[in-house]
Amino acid sequence: MIVEPRRFQDERGFFMETWQASDFIKAGIPGPFLQDNHSSSARGTVRGMHFQRAPHAQGKLVRVVRGAAWDVAVDLRDGSSHFGTWQAMELSAENGLLLYIPPGFAHGFLALEEGTELLYKCTAEYHAASEGGIRWDDPGIGISWPLSEVLVSSKDTALPPFDLRGGYFTIEAPG
Repeated sequence: MIVEPRRFQDERGFFMETWQASDFIKAGIPGPFLQDNHSSSARGTVRGMHFQRAPHAQGKLVRVVRGAAWDVAVDLRDGSSHFGTWQAMELSAENGLLLYIPPGFAHGFLALEEGTELLYKCTAEYHAASEGGIRWDDPGIGISWPLSEVLVSSKDTALPPFDLRGGYFTIEAPG
């Protein structure tokens, strides 16, 4: 879900609200957020594709406060009509957009500028035993990354490929 906050800008700079519980709840972003993360990355850095398994699965509200990033989410929810598909968009300090990624999705990004900084709020705290991930460059997913020269950690390079058989997240029936 893309969030475009009201941004008040003049010769001094800008002001915008990036979180107001009542407005976001009305828009279908429930919170509560329990953890904030901040990362800084060199141009070409790929971080991802990460997720946390239930009961510690995280929803994330992501924004870029410096530079620009190609932000990607992959649907890992078993039974979803979008299972295994990805969506991406550019988030930047200039466009001020936020992206909400619900629990059940893998998340990653590519820093498009030197010193790109992301802030993201998480609906659950990090839990090491629930951590998971899939390869950022898995041909079965086919994410289109806009840069060919990338920096990837050894941990992310060692992540397993995407498994079309699922088993990542079960979609709970309503009610």
